[in-house]
Amino acid sequence: MSTNPTPSGQTVGAFDVAVVGAGPAGLAAAAAAADRGKTVVLVDAGAQIGGQYWRHPDERAPRGPEAEGHHDWKLFTELREKLRRHRQMGAVVLLPNAQVWFVEPTAPADADDREGGWTLHLTPTIVGVDTAEATPRLVVAARLILCPGGYDRQLPVPGWDLPGVMAAGGVQALLKGHRTLAGQRAVVAGTGPFLLPVAKQLADAGATVVAVCEANALTGWARHARAVAAVPAKVAEGAEYALALARHRIPYRTRTAVTRIDADPTGTKAVQLAQLDAAGRVVGPTTTVDVDLVALGWGFTPSMELITAVGAQTRIDVDQSLVAVVDNSQRSTTPGVYVAGEATGVGGALLAVAEGELAGIAAADALEVHAMRIRRLRARIQRLRVFAAAMHQAHPVPARWHEWLTPDTTICRCEEVSFDSVCRARDELGATDVRTVKLMARPGMGWCQGHVCGFATAKLAAAAEDRPLTVEDLRPLAKQTLCAPIALELLAQVTSKSTDEAL
Repeated sequence: MSTNPTPSGQTVGAFDVAVVGAGPAGLAAAAAAADRGKTVVLVDAGAQIGGQYWRHPDERAPRGPEAEGHHDWKLFTELREKLRRHRQMGAVVLLPNAQVWFVEPTAPADADDREGGWTLHLTPTIVGVDTAEATPRLVVAARLILCPGGYDRQLPVPGWDLPGVMAAGGVQALLKGHRTLAGQRAVVAGTGPFLLPVAKQLADAGATVVAVCEANALTGWARHARAVAAVPAKVAEGAEYALALARHRIPYRTRTAVTRIDADPTGTKAVQLAQLDAAGRVVGPTTTVDVDLVALGWGFTPSMELITAVGAQTRIDVDQSLVAVVDNSQRSTTPGVYVAGEATGVGGALLAVAEGELAGIAAADALEVHAMRIRRLRARIQRLRVFAAAMHQAHPVPARWHEWLTPDTTICRCEEVSFDSVCRARDELGATDVRTVKLMARPGMGWCQGHVCGFATAKLAAAAEDRPLTVEDLRPLAKQTLCAPIALELLAQVTSKSTDEAL
């Protein structure tokens, strides 16, 4: 490894492996590659490692036990300690508070070097933040392991843009990272097992959770008994949460969804809970509860900007997310690029760790050296992947979710695009695909570039033709030339430098 600090703080490094993302997959990948003698640079947007799953209070100013509210914490501390040792030995360079805004292939060193390498263009996540190691402008590596993680998938309902209505992951992040309650009286709604830990942690922290509303029936698991039995730890985890809900006397209502949220001047929300049929249509009477916090969780969707930026092939996963195509060694379809974690399919931390370790070993060209370990990793990945598929099939997004919307329901918060605007673009302007809807009505054209509204917009376009989502629906929303917002000044500097070099 060589790193060349400059007076301006720009450090151009040449590493064997660059890992993007320091969550479960990225930590395992970095450790695995470093264990096998490779020099590694680990880039993460957060101030400290752990990602969203192991988000915890500032290690420099602890607030209570670190492990509070976490599963698999021992696994995290083992990876953290291993990473610390590798950093001390100089095998790993950690770049926190740094994000990749552009990635490009480097020229091959010679005709035999078909893979060449990759150049990552970085910028600080927060300008002016004091980091242990200055953020360089460029990082160069022979191999690239992308572990970008995911974020909350959101479905709009009337009132979802009111204060006090949050993504379930955001509510949990406040609890894990800051020991902060987002509200005192809450309803947790959406679909999937993630609703359970959010409700438990809110109750443990002192909130009153008036209901957990699961949009699907639990009978959906009945078809997947073998997949569940193959991962007994998940069964034990589910039982733990069921006991916790019983202990806190939290009602768990299946086939129920939040279909409307209203607020009075004091901030109290009147939340309408509706019974659904199997397709997600509202049936039967609705009830109303008063709360000051609504936590909505419709699963997670991967961050795909870097995957599409390197030109890797994508596909639609069981949960209708766009994910990367990888082989059984986590290789993407782009030479020299490996993908692990949620970007290959949302499946939880243990799956991400296994994929990350496999990717790290593969990127270190050590698959044949560790054949037995590889077989075990692939078997574990297969079991956990089957379980994840069962989970997604048991907790789908309700097919007729769009029937809950009213004409003035906001679809895109950034551009304030209403459901009516999307419908008019479709019905009056002939916008029957998501790209045209985006051009005609502007959903996904604002600051977040479709992160929040992209899935919903794609679903609405597909629903108009009564068809499932395709890669063509989601890939245009994920593909962005610049993978993160940057200052025009930085872009001008890069353009100027490129022009000077060309001259």
